[in-house]
Amino acid sequence: MKLKSIRRDERGATAVEFALTAPVFFMVLFGIIEAALLLWTQLGLQHGAEVAARCAGVNKILCANSGDIASYAAQQSFGLNIPASTFTVAAAACGTTVTANYTFNFITTYFGPTIDLTAQSCFPS
Repeated sequence: MKLKSIRRDERGATAVEFALTAPVFFMVLFGIIEAALLLWTQLGLQHGAEVAARCAGVNKILCANSGDIASYAAQQSFGLNIPASTFTVAAAACGTTVTANYTFNFITTYFGPTIDLTAQSCFPS
């Protein structure tokens, strides 16, 4: 009689279902967060490169040399805390080219390697 009542007992079924589905749910959740951070970083790098290239072509006082242009690009990178050395400035046929190279580190490094992100923009002088 006791075995029959144990088989029909449904207490704790929710806890078992949660234990089976929670790891998948949290992996998907953290994956979405990581992808959003990756896209945010790429967008910030691209914005910093575009604005700095435009500054080099338009504002010769604020962006007088390559060091000023790289610093301006780092400041305009949507709140990313990246050094100015991430950006390189070169003269090209199209004008001034600003290039960014950055290594993105995942928060959960166990699930993914680092990714090298690049951004480039050219604005006529």
